[in-house]
Amino acid sequence: MFKFITHRPFWVNLLAAGALGLLLIFFILQALGWITNHGEYLTVPAVKGKPTSEAINLLKSKGFDVTIQDSIFTDTLQRGIVIKQLPDADATVKVNRTVFLTVNRYTPPMIIMPELQGKSLGFALELLQRSHLQLGDTTFKPDFMKGSVLEQLYMGTKITAGSKVVWGSKISLVIAGGLQNEQILVPDLVGKTYAEAKTALELSGINIGAIVAKDAIKDTATAFVYKQSPRRYDDDKKPLFIHPGQLMDIYISQVMILPNDSVTTTITKPIIK
Repeated sequence: MFKFITHRPFWVNLLAAGALGLLLIFFILQALGWITNHGEYLTVPAVKGKPTSEAINLLKSKGFDVTIQDSIFTDTLQRGIVIKQLPDADATVKVNRTVFLTVNRYTPPMIIMPELQGKSLGFALELLQRSHLQLGDTTFKPDFMKGSVLEQLYMGTKITAGSKVVWGSKISLVIAGGLQNEQILVPDLVGKTYAEAKTALELSGINIGAIVAKDAIKDTATAFVYKQSPRRYDDDKKPLFIHPGQLMDIYISQVMILPNDSVTTTITKPIIK
């Protein structure tokens, strides 16, 4: 074989080597084309808006691989449908191409409850919208901070900021309605337990201001009110009046302190729990 090559002119061997190299390149390109399905293309079908399972089955039947790239939640769209696809519909791609889908979740996510108490009503509504929550009932309560949120409620119960609620939940608000023009007699709270005094003030539309404890209180609800501000009567024994929505300070003690007497006595009435 070497004698055959060496007895040929150099240019003949060079041409033969070149032809052999071109033939080898041709076979390599053909093999790559076969491996990569060169020249075979498919059109991506439109699956946006279809149920996820239906979209996956359709794409696979057309020769595509499918990957769920992301799942988000949009309450204005049907749950479980495809809301985005990549490549887009009618795009021409090679066979075995992966189509990435973004779908709308079936289950709404949990939302962290924002702090609305103390905020103006307008700002509170904006925070609710940002948090994907809805406004439920609104009630007004006499209070000097007119237009501000006094309480935030979920399903009739107070809810604290940081708690988790379902996307789209309704949050009810108690709004300060300002001070009313009417005047009412200052309620007499001395001698009542804190729980009784609190109920009496709520029924009168009066808000609790400062709570001052005389001694160590084991149970605030059963502590006794021994002083209040404003008082029920002035120094001339004339009744005093107050506007609904105003604040009233109360002073409490673990034992009952009788008015106008330095003697203290233990609890002689049932404890409210």
